[in-house]
Amino acid sequence: MSFFRQFACRLTIGVDQRGRKALLVVEEGVRESTQSWRELLLNLKKRHMNAPQLAIGDGALGFWNALNELWPETRCQRCWMHKMGNVLNRLPKSSQASAKRDLQDIWQAATKAQAAHAYDAFKATYEAKFPDAVECLVKDRETLFTFYDFPAEHWRSIRTTNPIESTFGTIRHRTRQAKGCVSRQSALHMMFKLGCAAETHWRRLRGFKQLAEVVEGIKFIDGIKFAPKEETHPPSTQKAA
Repeated sequence: MSFFRQFACRLTIGVDQRGRKALLVVEEGVRESTQSWRELLLNLKKRHMNAPQLAIGDGALGFWNALNELWPETRCQRCWMHKMGNVLNRLPKSSQASAKRDLQDIWQAATKAQAAHAYDAFKATYEAKFPDAVECLVKDRETLFTFYDFPAEHWRSIRTTNPIESTFGTIRHRTRQAKGCVSRQSALHMMFKLGCAAETHWRRLRGFKQLAEVVEGIKFIDGIKFAPKEETHPPSTQKAA
């Protein structure tokens, strides 16, 4: 077993109001540990980071528990790629292809109502034969649909953790070539430098002009900015005395 297979690293990326992505943290830690994630988030707070509007992640319970303690107002979005993988792993291979299409119908729906309809259809189709797979989907229902409350231009970036996965894929490839010939400290330095190099090629978030509206708390419904209709009053019909 190589050194890097035993090495756990946490990678965090943030986006500012101008849509610029930045590498925030590269450090060793325990994925499922609440304390480990708490220390990471406290470090960000010490660096004067404000409460983020949205956090996207997989099912690492330690992260969500620590986030709720320190920034309870932050909205949560579960990664659809991880969720699909978790659900499909609970299905026989013969059913995975059709189930994958049905899951894609949920998170690729144009509106939250359409997504809920596809969600109910998936549940009705698979619950009797594969209750474990359906339970895996059901338990995170609310945090799977959070992205509908944000600008549609952002959906491609916030439905999954792909921005981190693609970046870490490059780091993982390089560290595999190094095998077990480095220390943990040198491994972290290598990951940090590789992350910084990747950062120079990151594109700004699509729809970054809407980020200011998100920060200001403007409401979005199905990805579209909500504009409440102004109340109109009928003209006065009073008669002169």
